Amino acid sequence: MTYDIYAYELSVVPVGGTPDISGFSVEATDGSIGTVDEHTYDVGASYLVVDTGPWIFGKKVMLPAGVIRQVDLDDEVIYVDRTKDEIKNSPEFDDSTYRDDTYRSNLGDYYSSKQM
Repeated sequence: MTYDIYAYELSVVPVGGTPDISGFSVEATDGSIGTVDEHTYDVGASYLVVDTGPWIFGKKVMLPAGVIRQVDLDDEVIYVDRTKDEIKNSPEFDDSTYRDDTYRSNLGDYYSSKQM
């Protein structure tokens, strides 16, 4: 079985469908990184865009769905299996190119190489 960095793990998808997780806080393995600004449940192309607030000077980062390890609907928290440094050092997010195949490929390669 191959690992698809842009697919949610079956154990992560909340029972009952695909809830709106906009505004949920996002926790790396070593602390908070921000809140969900945008997300998608597109098959094989799912991701989160996280507004990092003051953590990395108000920038946004994109996380492929494959890095999500848990969605807590009660507490409105998304847990990801990457460190803050790994996320901070990912390919830079750009509002004008983040949906381009080249960016998504580079981001996928980056996170796949850091697979836990």
